[in-house]
Amino acid sequence: MYRQQILDHYKNPRNYGELEDPDFTHVGENPSCGDTIRVDVALADDGETIEAVRFTGDGCAISMASTSMLSERLRGMTIEELHELETDDITEMLGVDISPMRVKCAVLGRQVTQDGAKIHRGELDVDRTRTED
Repeated sequence: MYRQQILDHYKNPRNYGELEDPDFTHVGENPSCGDTIRVDVALADDGETIEAVRFTGDGCAISMASTSMLSERLRGMTIEELHELETDDITEMLGVDISPMRVKCAVLGRQVTQDGAKIHRGELDVDRTRTED
């Protein structure tokens, strides 16, 4: 059903846990299934480059695995590059076809991280965050 890579990231998530002093933290939920992800991000001295990402949460194999894979991919990216990530980038990263019902699970980590960055920059009001694509 799932590729070995997804199962590996689900059972052994990379960068799981919390950062001691993140530049921003954000929590989001997929209301259709109840998956919840918290993402902590530390930025480099330039304030633009992602230096470290950690996450915690409770969710299905797809949401946890995609957030684990994303946490590895984000290191070294800029905030601008983070905002350019789209749904297709995430589904390609997973390497399997995702049903329309599961896409929200797959992109939850990306959306939480993007919203957290926007809140950090003052571009999004914390009360107006979304976790749906």
